[in-house]
Amino acid sequence: MSTGAVIGIIAAVVVLLLIIAIWLISMKNKFVRLNETVRESWRQIDVELERRHTLIGNLVETVKASARFEQQTLTQVVQARSAAIATRGQGPTMQSQAEQQLNGALNHFFQISENYPDLKANADFRQLQDQMVECEDRIAAGRRFYNGNVKTYNERFGTFPTSLMSGGYQKADYFQVDDPVVRQAPNMRGMFDDLNGPPQPQFGGPQQQYGAPQGMPQQPMPQQLPGGPRQPAPQQQPPPQAPPQPYGPGPGQPYPQQQYPQQGQYPQQGQPGYGQQWRG
Repeated sequence: MSTGAVIGIIAAVVVLLLIIAIWLISMKNKFVRLNETVRESWRQIDVELERRHTLIGNLVETVKASARFEQQTLTQVVQARSAAIATRGQGPTMQSQAEQQLNGALNHFFQISENYPDLKANADFRQLQDQMVECEDRIAAGRRFYNGNVKTYNERFGTFPTSLMSGGYQKADYFQVDDPVVRQAPNMRGMFDDLNGPPQPQFGGPQQQYGAPQGMPQQPMPQQLPGGPRQPAPQQQPPPQAPPQPYGPGPGQPYPQQQYPQQGQYPQQGQPGYGQQWRG
């Protein structure tokens, strides 16, 4: 084998090894980038959770200052808030469990607050409620973004050959929500009834009778008298008719003699038969 051929083979091997090295480094870098994306998205959720815990503390202080609220309910909220704050930094799994208990205490808290009109009329309480709603929306959006990144990151652990470069990394945990209020499907019954307009009256119903125009008082039918049983309608008697007149004279009577003028002779004006057409 010539020296040129040997040099060519060595160059091809070096190029192949270089390509493999670059490919392995790119896969490793993808793990690093995805891991950092998951951690960054979780830090955004952690910031919103911290703000949420602060708002809950302000709500508790507002209730204590404005109304004689149920102390047992306030105690449950305070304890659940303290447990959620203490769990921060221990991972999404522990944090989701603590936030779930806090959600249950908050739901009971807001249900009880509906029985206090003075509390609902408090401007500070209403403002804190609005801020809580905005905070919950941001947490929900951050949770969807975080779980999407976790899904992409965890899929690389189960696919070949990228799974060969997973050394030193572990799968990330999802930030789950087990609140039945959040998972409940919305009820769409009755939402589009206003688009159909008012219901149209149906003919033949109990509120409409035939025989009278719309808007006129309804008269009872002859067969149904008010306050009494059903009776047949009275039958109308036909008008009396004159007896038929016989044609010609009666029996034993002579026919009257009628004078007809001769042909060409017609009665004059003022004479009987004037204006009639005679035949000869």
